[in-house]
Amino acid sequence: HRQNEPAPQPAENVVREVQVPETISVADLAHKMSVKATEVIKTLMTMGQMVTINQMLDQDTAMLVVEEMGHKAIAAKADDPEAYLGELETKEEYPARPRPPVVTIMGHVDHGKTTLVDAMLKQSGIFRANEHVEERVMDSNALERERGITILAKNTAVMHKDTKINILDTPGHADFGGEVERVLTMVDGVLLLVDAYEGPMPQTKYVLRKALEQHLKPIVVINKIDRPDQRVEEVIDEVLDLFIELGADDDQLEFPVVLTSARNGIAKLTMEEESDNLEALFKVILENIPAPDVEVDAPLQMLVNTLDYDDYVGRIVVGRVIRGTIHNGETITLMDEEGERKAKIGRLYTYEGLKRAETQEVGAGDIVALIGLADANIGDTIADAESPEKLKGISIDEPTLSMVFSVNNSPFAGREGEYVTSRHLRDRLFKEIKTNVSMRLEETESPDAFIVSGRGELHLSVLIETMRREGYELQVGKPKVIMHHDETGTLQEPMEALTIDVPQEFMGAVMEGLGLRKAELTNMTEMAGYLRMEFVIPARGLIGFRNQFLTDTKGNGVMNHVFAGYADYKGEIPGRTRGSLVAFENGETTSYGIGNAQERGNMFIIPGEQVYEGQIIGENSRDDDMDVNPCKKKHVSNMRASGSDDTIRLIPPKTFSLEQALEHINDDELVEVTPKNIRMRKKILDRVERGRQRSRNKA
Repeated sequence: HRQNEPAPQPAENVVREVQVPETISVADLAHKMSVKATEVIKTLMTMGQMVTINQMLDQDTAMLVVEEMGHKAIAAKADDPEAYLGELETKEEYPARPRPPVVTIMGHVDHGKTTLVDAMLKQSGIFRANEHVEERVMDSNALERERGITILAKNTAVMHKDTKINILDTPGHADFGGEVERVLTMVDGVLLLVDAYEGPMPQTKYVLRKALEQHLKPIVVINKIDRPDQRVEEVIDEVLDLFIELGADDDQLEFPVVLTSARNGIAKLTMEEESDNLEALFKVILENIPAPDVEVDAPLQMLVNTLDYDDYVGRIVVGRVIRGTIHNGETITLMDEEGERKAKIGRLYTYEGLKRAETQEVGAGDIVALIGLADANIGDTIADAESPEKLKGISIDEPTLSMVFSVNNSPFAGREGEYVTSRHLRDRLFKEIKTNVSMRLEETESPDAFIVSGRGELHLSVLIETMRREGYELQVGKPKVIMHHDETGTLQEPMEALTIDVPQEFMGAVMEGLGLRKAELTNMTEMAGYLRMEFVIPARGLIGFRNQFLTDTKGNGVMNHVFAGYADYKGEIPGRTRGSLVAFENGETTSYGIGNAQERGNMFIIPGEQVYEGQIIGENSRDDDMDVNPCKKKHVSNMRASGSDDTIRLIPPKTFSLEQALEHINDDELVEVTPKNIRMRKKILDRVERGRQRSRNKA
């Protein structure tokens, strides 16, 4: 607590001229003199007056207080605008001090962002010499390590020659763009990472646009210069073209370029230089991203950027102190869209490498994690208790894709999961949207179903996979794009900028597939045996395209896409061309039953598996659905034993990941997700009722 600290006093020899209007509140008068409101209240008490912070004072009383506190009072009329410029004057009075810079590393998928943070941590002496360090140590989430991608933006800090540099690692996938937008409000500059062979990709363009909009200073880092097929000079030219295309100003166009190999931990300014460390990169960061001066003694302002959770201490609030100093145990004002309320800080932590270190106070400019604010949300302002001022919140692009999450009502519901009720599902989804800033949640007329909107299939499927691992059972419908209407009422749909790299022999098949999905070719370039094709395509057209693309290119193609705004509705896009094989009854599958069914199409199941009526067990070779019985047994007769006749040869079944299942299903189908299984099923399980529904639809 701060009981032993001396009461704040005005700085010595600073005599301010304070213009006092005809009436002024205690809080405003304190603000004009740059003192705490409690100091004014104490002065008035010595003068024999008991007042509150919002009480209005007349001009004579206010002038007496100003003189009593050692400043010069000037009487002003109520309509004198000079009397209300005190706020502008006092802001200049606070001494400004330099502080550590905050940088974020951003770029496209797999261009080496997290690997570069690894190298910076290792070379800053964070780890002991004999300490075992995981590869991509910042990807601490189990899903991140499995998929080899970054999903959540995370912060760390490194020391370089007694200077602290706060670093934020961001995801490269377009679906997690909300994480990038969120952290840009915390940083002073960006390291834009670009692959020395691939050059600028869709997400490079997206994150650079966001950084330029925030007027941040970029440093271009060309990574993977050790690749045998690197083309550093051409990539630098392509990056410059991208800056010009995005309307960068003259100052931003003068960006420094650093050449790195994150895997080898080296950085240099030219290819001819010899280097065995990242010294060149650290030097460029400190020279080009100077720490702006901050007002440490001004009233507190901090923006909540991230929420974390710990089983022992509860909610952890992370953000950057914009102004002032925050203290352990301090009472603050928490401000959000609904109003403001007083709260008390528990403990404060700053970042040292990958660890949080407890501290007593944190000054403006540093990143702080604090506990004690159980109801704080992303975008809230933590402000001074006596003179609170709200900061602008965090603006995030709107979601483009939605899915219906509902309670699992299949015959197998409750067998494999721990959390199966609508209350469990609702609580978990509402908890998610508090920390996942680019996700939206709507309740429906049914208490068992919720509409969840996100940036893309990967964004939503990561949530589903996380819930599945936590023990939830649920079922989800086919992803649907979110349409808009413009001012004239014209229907508009989200578009994606799609970049495809394929060997030349597969160009025809890819072009044909994309043509059916209303894609428009905007650019084509040749790169060392590969063709790079750039398209603009409706987001609807990408649902289910990845599987077809991998088949068409025999696994040799690479596709990347990023949101490219809204355009007029492009018309119908053909969906899946084949129907489903649907289980006829509940039971255990047999080799004999599957052997008969596989003549009708591709199977998704193996013998000995439990299935239920209405479960999708295969893909029909025709365009309509067919009911089959995979549980059929070969019965004994008086002519033969049940095991005689030919040996049954089963074709290996096709298996689906969660994303593949979401892409595969039609509008009348669902994906059932449990901790142990991912199944596809019909919305209407009863085959007779499904037949009636088909008849009604035709009519």
